[in-house]
Amino acid sequence: MLIFALGFRSFMTDPFVVVGGDAAGMSAASKARREAPDREIVVFERGEWVSYGACGLPYYVKGEIDSLDELVSVTPTEFREERNIDLRTNHEVTAIEPENQVVIVDGPDGVIEQPYGELLIATGASAIVPPIDGIDLAGVYTLHDMEHGEAIKNRLDSDDSIDRVGIVGGGYVGIEMAEAFHAHGLDVHLFEMLPHVLAPFGETVGKRVAEHLREQTVSVHLDTTVEGFKGAESVTAVQTPDSTVPVDMVLVGAGVAPNTALADSAGIEIGERGAIATDEYGRTSTADVYAAGDCAEMTHTVTGEPTHVPLALTANRAGRAVGQTVAGDPTPVGDIAGTASVKAFDLQAARTGLLDETRAAEAGFDLVSRTITTRSRAGYYPGGSPIDVTLTADRSTGRVLGASMVGEEGVPKRIDTVATALHAGMTVEELESLDLSYAPPFGPTWDPVLTAGKVLSGAIEH
Repeated sequence: MLIFALGFRSFMTDPFVVVGGDAAGMSAASKARREAPDREIVVFERGEWVSYGACGLPYYVKGEIDSLDELVSVTPTEFREERNIDLRTNHEVTAIEPENQVVIVDGPDGVIEQPYGELLIATGASAIVPPIDGIDLAGVYTLHDMEHGEAIKNRLDSDDSIDRVGIVGGGYVGIEMAEAFHAHGLDVHLFEMLPHVLAPFGETVGKRVAEHLREQTVSVHLDTTVEGFKGAESVTAVQTPDSTVPVDMVLVGAGVAPNTALADSAGIEIGERGAIATDEYGRTSTADVYAAGDCAEMTHTVTGEPTHVPLALTANRAGRAVGQTVAGDPTPVGDIAGTASVKAFDLQAARTGLLDETRAAEAGFDLVSRTITTRSRAGYYPGGSPIDVTLTADRSTGRVLGASMVGEEGVPKRIDTVATALHAGMTVEELESLDLSYAPPFGPTWDPVLTAGKVLSGAIEH
């Protein structure tokens, strides 16, 4: 049983130290500075980039964003000079010593010990590099940080011999990068080991996205395991059980794993989902040590259980809450529903909550699900298109459990309606009674969410 370190310090003169300079780390440091103007705040970042939008990297590779600098929200200089935060880039924290309340840091001038009054671990996550034969060949890339994006873009811009590219994984990165590579005029092959792409979004979304990718001339290989990459020094082919597909470069998008080694080596509890275990305030099992962002677990708003969903808003929100807490105002990091959206050429897909029957059963729910297809606009108004909505609920209580959607317009904001219902603990009957906006250019009289609620409500009643 996990026991969290209890209690808060009303205010500390000892430094607030942050490990990691991206979303959670810099949000925490910035909030702490606003609330505690005189406190010493030190942030260590092992790389050069801080506070950047990694979610924009596929669009940088595609060419829609001209410079990596455009992905940076706040520059290191602005943090140092305008926010008075002691930000030290190219400094890697190699160890935490809770008994001494210090971190060991390897920087350009050697190894130092940095004391802390309170510590935030915001080490993020790293791209998973699966044990595939040939993974170390030149021309095989992952995409999770600025250096990765820069390397891929430079290769595309400088090497005219690239005609074919393989993508391993049909998740967020794989789908977005298929569009990015296609924009460069490449022959794109996407390999997914599961029966459909975008597995967390459900079968309906996955099938429609795969069909759309094929309409855009992307070759989609489903139920296909990549056994290895061929080539002497540089990759030349992707090997599957059934074929050898020639390629000139490969992107591996197999997901991410939380960076927990630093916390684990310090004896800080790792949760059942593989990320750092935290309580409602982001506190870890070690006194005066917090964790937030992609390295930390959060509580799922539907199940009430720990989960790990590495998304930008989750990291920023949790970091901000920790910053307020260490400044003397205890603030919960909040629950999450796993709400997410993705663009696939002309399609928009989104999801929130529980969609999987097995996972719902593990959480004690009897999941019932219905999928409807309706229009994104009033039927008589030009420019509308089909939108598919899958809505799930608990059969015995009628509580809304989740939803997924796919269409050409209006999808991401409609998923927010269901996400709000999840956080409010609403039933399907309450959801279908919401007073949602209507105008012919934006939707039918009965919004697709309301229609899905009506259909699902009927299924529950019977």
